[in-house]
Amino acid sequence: MKAAAAALLAMTSLAFAADAAKAPEPARPVDAASFFSGRWYEIGRTPKSFNAGCVAGYTDYMTRNGALSERDGCHDKTPDGKGETLYVQMKILNPGQNSKVHATYRAMFGLVPISRDYWVLDHTEAWAIMANPDMTDVSLYTREPRPAQALVEKMTKQIKDLGYAGQLEFPAPSAVKP
Repeated sequence: MKAAAAALLAMTSLAFAADAAKAPEPARPVDAASFFSGRWYEIGRTPKSFNAGCVAGYTDYMTRNGALSERDGCHDKTPDGKGETLYVQMKILNPGQNSKVHATYRAMFGLVPISRDYWVLDHTEAWAIMANPDMTDVSLYTREPRPAQALVEKMTKQIKDLGYAGQLEFPAPSAVKP
């Protein structure tokens, strides 16, 4: 992963395909207390220049004083490479359903904060498929750092069935053994 500042700059220049699909409404409500807590491992994602070389990715969700936040992290080039993290403030956009969130990436070096919306399109306690509303940025997560290949294939098929037509990449997983 490039330095966090470079990541924030790159995020401001995402290109949107003219024929991009619109995300379907999330399949079911999210139990915010369990979903937005603990660690999720990034298994697959839309390739982007700012996270090239970012492997063994994860998201840690936290709630402090009633405010939801996340810490995104990964390692440079190998699961044992230099670790990098980025902190994000979160807000649930549809309380009760809890399946749509607004993420604000903290400004660094005087940059204007970057904001994005993400939807939990489908999930269980063990896996989650998230995307932005335009389906140009997709991530596949599991609670296990090295999920079964059958689960990865199921999630990949499901995001394609939901209308995602872009590429996916599957970075090296965490060095953590389940």
